[in-house]
Amino acid sequence: MSPAQLAFDRDHLWHPYTSLVDPLPVYPVASADGFLIKLTDGRELIDGMSSWWSAIHGYNVPALNRAVQDQLAKMSHVMFGGLTHEPAVALGQRLVEITPQGLDRVFLADSGSVSVEVAMKMAVQYQHALGHRGRTTFLTVRGGYHGDTTGPMSVCDPVTGMHQLFAGFMPRHEFFDRPPGGYDAALDRDYVSGLEEFFHRHADRAAAFIVEPVVQGAGGMHFYSPRYLEEFRRLCDEYGLLLIFDEIATGFGRTGPLFVGADAGAGTGTERGGSRQPDIMTVGKALTGGYLTLAATLCSNRVAEVIGAGEASVLMHGPTFMANPLACAVAVASIDLLLGRDWPADIARIKAGLARHLRAAAQKPGVKDVRVLGGIGVVELHDPVDVASIQARFVAEGVWVRPFGRLVYIMPPYVISDAALELLCRAVVKYV
Repeated sequence: MSPAQLAFDRDHLWHPYTSLVDPLPVYPVASADGFLIKLTDGRELIDGMSSWWSAIHGYNVPALNRAVQDQLAKMSHVMFGGLTHEPAVALGQRLVEITPQGLDRVFLADSGSVSVEVAMKMAVQYQHALGHRGRTTFLTVRGGYHGDTTGPMSVCDPVTGMHQLFAGFMPRHEFFDRPPGGYDAALDRDYVSGLEEFFHRHADRAAAFIVEPVVQGAGGMHFYSPRYLEEFRRLCDEYGLLLIFDEIATGFGRTGPLFVGADAGAGTGTERGGSRQPDIMTVGKALTGGYLTLAATLCSNRVAEVIGAGEASVLMHGPTFMANPLACAVAVASIDLLLGRDWPADIARIKAGLARHLRAAAQKPGVKDVRVLGGIGVVELHDPVDVASIQARFVAEGVWVRPFGRLVYIMPPYVISDAALELLCRAVVKYV
């Protein structure tokens, strides 16, 4: 990129969560291949972020390139209203097959945040169709993050989240404490008692309980036990609420199982959900392997049938680019590529490497906690990082890590080599 182009970027282009008055530095990218990002000055960076959880296969993937090229030769887009096409049908079939059994209806949205909007509207329409017109609020836990559009913002943490500025603009929902930390921790009975009282107080006005299962992502990279999902399911059943799992960040193997909503967590994604089965689930990010924006909201037959019998009879949502053929085609190829390799072994290998190489960070005085789950490694600090400063140091070390707040975290592509993973972790330990 020329100096003039970089100047235009600085003066006119808004980057995520960056000021236009005093923007953070950006690093111009020339290309990307495998787990490496190549800058225009020739430097190569080991990607520690999978482009915000999405590029699980890395970059410039031949199978995904072919899927896009083959579909482009047929059609890049056609409206989904009154029309259909093979890539959408094939993707729907894959999602019904690999997600927890019982999630048989698929709405193909155009971004993760929109898929959460759709999930919330499904829940409200469901309750409305049952005659519960006062059930329009949502129950959730603190520390969550579900997206940046209005509905998802309203169920993000109202105090520690990124959207306090909009408190007077958004609808108000009910929040309980997030589950105690620790994926392997025992169930805290005092917490469960408090959760029961929370449902007792607020459930009569609520449509659903929405949560990120097991990992709260941008809300703080908080890990908690899947045993709490069973309590969420039990209380939703008791009080007539739908249970929504936001698996946009956790889906497609990132935490260990293919989807957290699968009961036994064995990694096949086909177990009967049972005691932790959601009624509605959202997926995105890794859905297309990082190639194109696409997400999906899946629901049970019961949810679809109740909405279909209601006053509106149709789900009141229809994005222009829903079920985009290009995105659907590459999503099918990405799912097939994932399931065609020993992805559980990749996650186990990455988990072991993260645990081994990040361990030394726990001894540093500025570090509060080091935790690893599946293909996610987190170093939590006592104080917020200076993003511009620490990122420049990471780039000088040849790695790409994008911290936020007090968190320096890693979620590399599943194809990263052991040597590259070690270099990535060593850079984090060096500068936290």
